[in-house]
Amino acid sequence: MWSNRYVRTIFLSRVLLHLGIWIRNYAVLLYVTELTNNNPVDVSLISAAEFAPIFLFALIGGTFADRWQPKRTMVWSDRLSSLSVVAVLIALIYGGWTALLVGSFISASLSQFSQPSAMKLYKQHVPEEQLQRVMAMYQTLVAIFMVLGPVVGTFIFIQLGIHASLILTAILFFGASLILATLPRDVEEKRAETSGSFYQELKAGMRYIAANHTLRTLGLTFGVVGLASGVTQPLQIFIVMEQLGQDKSFLQWFVMTSGAAMLVGGTIIMSVAKKVRPQLLLMFGLLVTAVCTVGIGASTFIWLTFILAAFSGLVYPCIHGGIQTLLVRNTEMAYMGRVSGAIMPIFMGMMVLGMFLSGMLKKAFSLLVVYELSGAMIVAGALLLLPLVRSKQRKTEKQTAVG
Repeated sequence: MWSNRYVRTIFLSRVLLHLGIWIRNYAVLLYVTELTNNNPVDVSLISAAEFAPIFLFALIGGTFADRWQPKRTMVWSDRLSSLSVVAVLIALIYGGWTALLVGSFISASLSQFSQPSAMKLYKQHVPEEQLQRVMAMYQTLVAIFMVLGPVVGTFIFIQLGIHASLILTAILFFGASLILATLPRDVEEKRAETSGSFYQELKAGMRYIAANHTLRTLGLTFGVVGLASGVTQPLQIFIVMEQLGQDKSFLQWFVMTSGAAMLVGGTIIMSVAKKVRPQLLLMFGLLVTAVCTVGIGASTFIWLTFILAAFSGLVYPCIHGGIQTLLVRNTEMAYMGRVSGAIMPIFMGMMVLGMFLSGMLKKAFSLLVVYELSGAMIVAGALLLLPLVRSKQRKTEKQTAVG
């Protein structure tokens, strides 16, 4: 896998990109919090600026990713992100801190063009038997930065301040673009079937997803699991305080345990991914997560809660790696950007909806009931995959009989 030039290059560029994103996000968060004296409205605007582009531009970015050449799209997305950070820095020097929100919004929007293009390059240049390991590797990268990102971002802001943090972010973004620029020139694609106006291609992408049983199933599963995750995510602080009887600052150890387990889980999945079908990997991850979710909601023992959080983190790469592998394998090259741009944000959208409902559900019922509800939804998401698992088994049996 590492001998593949595209895997090495994209991975290294994403390391720089993720590092820059975490430094920028925490610098902006801490700076605005400090400047506005912990104003909750201003702080909430930061999250809105970072997450809103996922809903606004993911499908648009995916459609353009299918129209444009993937390497060039990624290079220019990273370069423009770097330039947007420089522009924000100049505005900040002259006293306009609200430019931080605008810059975060622009940079997050550009990512919606870059990510689908990366999926296209993987589809083009990574052998199918390696795809699952590559996806697991990417989830491992995400896990690493979930653990180290907040620490690095906070440290750099405290030691160097907002200006140096933004300068470093711009350098990292530009460095990512330089690394991607070393890839060979994009291969020209035939687009006769999907050629047309932007609106026509967007509609063609929606029809393609609607006609593909596997993609429809993955979209439903992703939506259900996203809702289940969102329902419990804001309530982790109550697990720490109400169930475990600890101070709210204890939450950081709970989160770090899960993040560290994700790192280990991603490493394990990379070694076994070639031997396990992504359908089974995904279903296994969901069922284990469901059990752990219910257990965390019921546990009053610190050691048991941490063990369950660790197991949940271990199988997290199974879920996202499995879904992304199935997406790439079951999508034609011409539709890769649109499929990625349409389905991946479903998880985030449903998670935000779940976060909105979580407080009301806890108030109406109890913490345990909410976690049980989340576990039940995750099981439902796993059951949705049964037709895919059975279909694959029948196909394998038929091939064996013919052989």
